[in-house]
This record gives sequence, C-alpha cells and structure tokens, in this order.
Amino acid sequence: MSIVVNSLTKTYGQQNAIDAISFSADKGEIVGLLGPNGAGKTTTMKILTCFMPPTSGSAEVCGLTVGKADIEIKKKIGYLPEHNPLYGTMYVKEYLQFVERIHQLGKDTNRIGRLIELVGLEREQNKKISQLSKGYKQRVGLAQAMIHDPEVLILDEPISGLDPNQLVEIRSLISNLKKDKTVIFSSHILQEVESICDKIVILDKGKIVASDSLTTLNSTSDKALTITIELLNGINADILSQIDGVERVESISDKEYLISSNYDNRAEIFDQIVGSGNKLVGMIKEKKSLEAVFKNVTQGRK
Repeated sequence: MSIVVNSLTKTYGQQNAIDAISFSADKGEIVGLLGPNGAGKTTTMKILTCFMPPTSGSAEVCGLTVGKADIEIKKKIGYLPEHNPLYGTMYVKEYLQFVERIHQLGKDTNRIGRLIELVGLEREQNKKISQLSKGYKQRVGLAQAMIHDPEVLILDEPISGLDPNQLVEIRSLISNLKKDKTVIFSSHILQEVESICDKIVILDKGKIVASDSLTTLNSTSDKALTITIELLNGINADILSQIDGVERVESISDKEYLISSNYDNRAEIFDQIVGSGNKLVGMIKEKKSLEAVFKNVTQGRK
C-alpha cells in the first residue's frame, strides 16, 4: 500500500481533530477524502505530508513512517494545500523553475514545458501569478505539486474556483495521473469526487463514518430513497402515507408525487395504488448519489 493510516489521532487541548482513524490507499487509486467543514480532512493531509506530527497512531507513505522519515516522505509526495501558497510577484514559468531548483532536480530542459502543457498554462506562462484567475492559480499549484514526479499526490480542494470547462480538463488530468500514482483528493464538489474517485473516505467530527467504494456505499446506505410516481387520477396523500416504509409524501402536481421511503417498497406502493382503484402510469426510483450517502452518514450525528 502507498498509504497506510492506523488509529491516527491528533488532539488540540481536549478536542480530537481526528480520532483514531484508519484507512489505506494503493497505487492506481484515487481516494476521495470527504467531510463537513472541521471534520479533520486537512489535518489528516497535513500529517500525511509531514507538516505536523500526530498525537498518537501511525501513518506510512510508500513504506516510510511519518515522524521517522519525513524528509524522504516529502520527496515522494506532491502536495496542493487548500490555500494555495504562491509568490504573486513571480511569473508562472519563473516560479516553476524556482520550485524545480528547490527540489534539486537534474537538468531537463523540457520538464517545465511538458508540465505547463499538461496543466494547460501555455498562454499564461509569461504572466505574473498575481494576474491569474483563481482557476489558473490552482493549475500553477497543481504543476508545482507534480514537478518532481511524486509517487503520491495529495490534493486539498484542487478544483476550487475552476469554471465548467476547466473542471473537465482538470478532472481528466487527475484521472490520468492514477495510472502510476496514488492520489488523495479532497473536495466539496461531490459530483466531481463521484466522477473520478475509486474509493471514498468520509470523516465527521474527526471520525471515519464511511469508507469503501462508492458502489458499495450506495448499496449499503440506509438513506431513505425517493420514488417518483405518476397516476392516471389524483389520490389522497394519506393513502400513500399509510404504505409500510413511507416516511414522507410530497405532491408535485395533481397526479405526480414524490415518496420518501426507508427501503425499496415499490411493490407495496403498486399494490396500494391499484387496490385503491387508481392506475399507475409511471414509477421511477431515484439513483442514490454520493450526496445522499454523505448526508446520511454526517447529518444528525451527536
């Protein structure tokens, strides 16, 4: 495994920012690290990148232990923090050359050019960083994280501020990176996480509340699913509310209804409607999304 986290805890005073969390990520995987604000995502990333030590537990990156081999770990990690620290007075190409020298990389006259092309900065490379939009600044941050061709990429909100076209480009770029890397990816844009991540780790109040592939999370989540029905004639909503498993009925029109149920009870819904003398014209079960799973495991926890 490229990353192994075991009972990792970080405590500030009496509060655990992360509380005995454990997960792993292997080469070729993109792992989405999700959670509400203050859940512990950034703390976890800062520990993995050796910016802060854990209070207890352990973390390994490429077989090296955080706290014991920090310099070697940093050589193997590319990190894009949430608040992208860039030198605004430097030009894009100049800045990347500066980062190249920091990493003490060998001579490769084409390295910066290839990287600029990869992240789509060709037209911006001779501008000062302060003149760039937020989306292009994110691209510069992604380029500096990748400049030394790291084995592991840790990206904290890498798609923040990107327009729809940029989102498609960066999503494709990150997806392609997993061929020979491990990627830890944090974002509040759940649709993007859903589209590119192989595995999801959801944190809430410092604890892991879900960790698996999205397919498995969807199949095991007990989130009330939504069923849309269309009838030939209107019906009293109380009749639908009496069906076993139904939690809420919402009228869309005089013949269409949204039914929230705590399990897939479409057969019971059909029987009740037909039994009442009405006719069912259509029934659609909403596909569970990552947003539904996220809300299910994070809302209402004490």
